[in-house]
Amino acid sequence: MNQDKDFLEQLASQLSCPKNTEGIEVANNMHESNIRMTRSAINALQLTDGDLILELGHGNCKHLPEILEKADRTSYYGLEISELMQKQASELNNTATQANRASFHLYNGQKIPFADSTFNKILTVNTIYFWENPEEFIKEIYRVLKPGGLLAISFADKNFMESLPFTAYGFDLYSKERIHSLAETANFKINDISSATERIKSKAGDEVERLFYVALLEK
Repeated sequence: MNQDKDFLEQLASQLSCPKNTEGIEVANNMHESNIRMTRSAINALQLTDGDLILELGHGNCKHLPEILEKADRTSYYGLEISELMQKQASELNNTATQANRASFHLYNGQKIPFADSTFNKILTVNTIYFWENPEEFIKEIYRVLKPGGLLAISFADKNFMESLPFTAYGFDLYSKERIHSLAETANFKINDISSATERIKSKAGDEVERLFYVALLEK
């Protein structure tokens, strides 16, 4: 039983902040299992020419080409708490960074190191469970968005997440109702909260049906 608990705690820790060789494998699995959630967030933002885009917790960012091909003259900025993921994303997207279309940065997960009203669009996928102080952090996101800017938050349904054994270790889970309350604390307008279901391979290797949401908020 203790071995199981240790494994689940270690998996939860890697999902929150990938590190070491194991973290690379976890990140690859996350990219594959989260790609529909990521694409849904990207599509919700309706990227337009010249947009400045910020992603919070981008992982290995293998999805960057899909963001950059949506519109011309866009610039992407990524923020990560994982040093490994910041390094991996930079290496995997070297062409985009060399062309000055993308840059990847480390931060502490609480203070966003950019000026007020910098970005047109912000997205984050499956990171909200790890926000240490959600009410303060969503105000930080609001601060760095331009007026009229959009934020897309992809997250899995609370009931689904509760069925996964590792979420007992350090995950703070969300319902649609809680997202509404959180958005209101920062004066965000809720444009839409869409839902979708998909079949994915769980960390245990079996197929499960996941219900997820994309909350589209406007400053």
